[in-house]
Amino acid sequence: MSLSWMQILVGLVLGACVAFLAYRLKALTPGGAVAAALLGAVFFGLGGLPGAVLLLVFFISSSALSRLAKSRKQEVEANYAKGDRRDAGQVLANGGAAGAFMILHSFFPLETWPWLGAAASLAAANADTWATELGVLSPHPPRLITSGRRVAPGASGGVSLVGLAAALGGAALEAAAFALVWPGGGLLIAPLTPHASSLSIAFFILVTLAGLAGSLVDSFLGATLQAIYYCPECQKETERHPIHSCGTPTSLLRGMARMNNDLVNAACTVSGAVVAVILYFVV
Repeated sequence: MSLSWMQILVGLVLGACVAFLAYRLKALTPGGAVAAALLGAVFFGLGGLPGAVLLLVFFISSSALSRLAKSRKQEVEANYAKGDRRDAGQVLANGGAAGAFMILHSFFPLETWPWLGAAASLAAANADTWATELGVLSPHPPRLITSGRRVAPGASGGVSLVGLAAALGGAALEAAAFALVWPGGGLLIAPLTPHASSLSIAFFILVTLAGLAGSLVDSFLGATLQAIYYCPECQKETERHPIHSCGTPTSLLRGMARMNNDLVNAACTVSGAVVAVILYFVV
């Protein structure tokens, strides 16, 4: 591992600047800003420009989508565990696994798999975010991924064609960024050769599929193990506990009390990374 203190310091400064800007734009809570600054330091300091691109593509696109058609999503968002300002738990759940792979890259600087793990993890987070933000705009109610039963828009474990298309798009965007900037032969980094082009295309497909797979793991856990509560006043299922957005105490309806949305998101990102690394070594 060969890193200079200057490189790490620059990463810390850049991470803090981006986190502060996001906080000012009300995309992060104070705790979320601290977590994002540390995560940014890892990506900027250890990953350089390629790492910065991967992280910023996820953060900017997901934050922008959270503000899309906000008036139409307001009723659905009232049932989510948290609002659209990401706190420390959400930041680490979505980016922690990718940060861990970026740290692994510093120990294995000549290997490709840490980069693939980081990119696929962020692709899974992006896929899940896009599916959540755009899926609720579907004109047809989603269906539970395990049984096909119709559920309310925004319900954990519910999937729709719009949501699946959005998940694919979110994963593909992150995969495209990786294909352009990965240090071993990204189309914007290395000389344009047939070998580099074919490898970048292969990695684009691999990261896209891994990201989509991670989002499906998220939906499966949301339908089975994630803690879902019930508000007797609104007569609705919700992720909020112990108090619903209306002020009424909620009670556990199904799932495991400790399996909250942050843990489900973490499982999503880890799954995406694992799928990508396995495909890399097997295929």
